[in-house]
Amino acid sequence: MNKLLPSLLIFLLTAACCLSCNVPARVENGYSYIQKDGRAGKDWKLVWFDDFNATSLDTTKWTKIPANTADWGKHMSSNPLCYKLQDGQLFLKGIKNPDTASDKRPFLTGGIYSKGKFAFQYGKIEIRAKLGCAQGAWPAMWMLAEHNKYGKYPRNGEIDIMEHLNFDKIIYQTTHSYYTLELKQKDKPPHSGTAKLDPNQFNIFGLQWYPDKLIFTLNGKETFRYPRINGVDPSQWPYDQPFYVLIDQQLGGSWVGKINPDNLPVQMEIDWVKVYQ
Repeated sequence: MNKLLPSLLIFLLTAACCLSCNVPARVENGYSYIQKDGRAGKDWKLVWFDDFNATSLDTTKWTKIPANTADWGKHMSSNPLCYKLQDGQLFLKGIKNPDTASDKRPFLTGGIYSKGKFAFQYGKIEIRAKLGCAQGAWPAMWMLAEHNKYGKYPRNGEIDIMEHLNFDKIIYQTTHSYYTLELKQKDKPPHSGTAKLDPNQFNIFGLQWYPDKLIFTLNGKETFRYPRINGVDPSQWPYDQPFYVLIDQQLGGSWVGKINPDNLPVQMEIDWVKVYQ
């Protein structure tokens, strides 16, 4: 038996090394998945997902987005009426507020984010969902930097995987940064694209994120690309740090326009979220 121990030890160490070679990311702080270098051309590996098959929101992965003063966030609420889990789907709703005595806001909306619980740097994210339509409806799937590496917003950038307005049959896929918002460099390179879709059907909204480009997808097909370019202000590419995920059913704002209460409630149905590296 003793003669077998060295061989067994070598086998276990070799197996451990092989497994570590196949792991696509290192995990920092227990929740930030940083993709390892040199993975271009390799197969994607699933590193994080939620299929919403539980009876309640998985709070190890998500937090309900609190209200804030931004155009998109003034109606955000943790009110249970804005959330429903049923048949393996999460419903995020925009509703008329049934109790303006305790909360004076006329409308309430549901949204979730993974801030402080999951973030990733480089990889692929896909979200299968069906969008609801209403005047003033603004469902969005997007990403923000987990840390303030370059300073306050917009210096760390924003990646909008999908935004949909009202009854449109297109989505917007956009990047925002100090470079695009403050320096007004929206065409060098173009920072936004659109893609046609049927909002009444389930679609898969996606992003492939590399050290030198962002590739936006719809149902697995590339729809827009934002490259990292040389010879411009370095604020053009803040996308070299972990980002967290936001999914929310927004209502109203200067871009989407006024809310028609007769169109409410409206909801976004999320089937699953998957992140690969």
